[in-house]
Amino acid sequence: MKNLTADVVVVGTGVSGLYLTLNLPKDKKVIMITKSTLEECDSFLAQGGICVLKDINDYDSYFEDTMRAGHYENNKESVDIMIRSSAGVIHDLVGYGVGFAKHKDGTFKYTREGAHNANRILFHKDVTGKEITSHLLEAVKKLDNVTLLEHTTMVDLVEDKKSRDCEGIICRDRKGEIFGISANFTVLACGGIGGVFKHSTNFPHLTGDGLAVCLKHQVKLQNPDYIQIHPTTFYTEKPGRSFLISESVRGEGALLYDANGQRFVNELLPRDVVSEAIFKQMKKDGTDHVWLSMKPISEHTIKTHFPNIDKYCLEQGYDVTKQNIPVVPAQHYFMGGIDVDSYSHTSMNRLFAVGETACNGVHGKNRLASNSLLESMVFARRAAMQITCTYVFSKRRTESFLEVDAKQYEDYQKLSEEYKQLVLDEIERMKKYHEQHNHEA
Repeated sequence: MKNLTADVVVVGTGVSGLYLTLNLPKDKKVIMITKSTLEECDSFLAQGGICVLKDINDYDSYFEDTMRAGHYENNKESVDIMIRSSAGVIHDLVGYGVGFAKHKDGTFKYTREGAHNANRILFHKDVTGKEITSHLLEAVKKLDNVTLLEHTTMVDLVEDKKSRDCEGIICRDRKGEIFGISANFTVLACGGIGGVFKHSTNFPHLTGDGLAVCLKHQVKLQNPDYIQIHPTTFYTEKPGRSFLISESVRGEGALLYDANGQRFVNELLPRDVVSEAIFKQMKKDGTDHVWLSMKPISEHTIKTHFPNIDKYCLEQGYDVTKQNIPVVPAQHYFMGGIDVDSYSHTSMNRLFAVGETACNGVHGKNRLASNSLLESMVFARRAAMQITCTYVFSKRRTESFLEVDAKQYEDYQKLSEEYKQLVLDEIERMKKYHEQHNHEA
């Protein structure tokens, strides 16, 4: 088994992994891997936008909106860090060339989504995630100290059994070859768990690999049963990833109707509340979907703010300026994950986790719309700071790789199914635990 070496290995090339890499010292060798292509990550799919604290007067409202959406199970320290760090992240993104929507006078346009009591969301049409991620990716590609490996899957962590240090990862390339990447620090930025569900807005290859290897190595997780259902995805009987109809659509005035053309819910309530109302209405009406009307939104706004949604719906036979579109809830986001502290460090030495695969408590039980891109980058930068500050004390050791039997990873199909089941079993276990705990309470 061949072995590559790096100062830092990053599993994932979404916004959290990219932003972390951009904040690491340029004299450190970084290897980034992605399970598919560089563009096939959920960060590219984010439509709505990214929150920011516009001014200090909005702090209390923003904090309360985040807490309320999370059912007050949020980590208050993490929420505070995210909000107070938001302006700095936006400043960086603009510096990388991200083009947020602006008024004619050059000031930012702000939109609003469900459960927000103010317009505090920056956006780029309805492809904000693509706009941000593509610019960060281009910046990373220019770095001489970074190697990007596509179609490379992490199949395990390598752990020093004595010190419980993470020594790096074991990988599988597109040809099925097993190899190791030895690193002083390992960062899991491998996204969500949509691939373990039948209906999801996520790419199907995102199957919770980070959770699986952490479970295997007894790395602590937090609330893996906290899974967000997005209220509005385009309903179709065709197989494949569900197309998201951004919450910004409802923030701009779109309305939900039942089978009889009647409104049945406040469209700006938190996502879990709206999703539950839709499920109840579908059951009551005996239907597979409800209807979303974008007709209250001006045609100009639809064409300029939501061009991608408009185009997709036209391709499916619906003119959103004139017709209601069928929508149904689908698995969308993962609030739980690998337990991390405020600097994204896990319970294993030299192992960090950032982005959707990590859980620092910001989102609580339910994520407030457009907090995900922000949270991912705020805590990715903090992880980079921690790695940079502590790097002088680390030493690379490769003896652990000599003990790895590569044969155990050769049957990838079997291993993949085992990992998926490991994640599903843990989700179910924690779901039962919370149900019992809530019942006793």
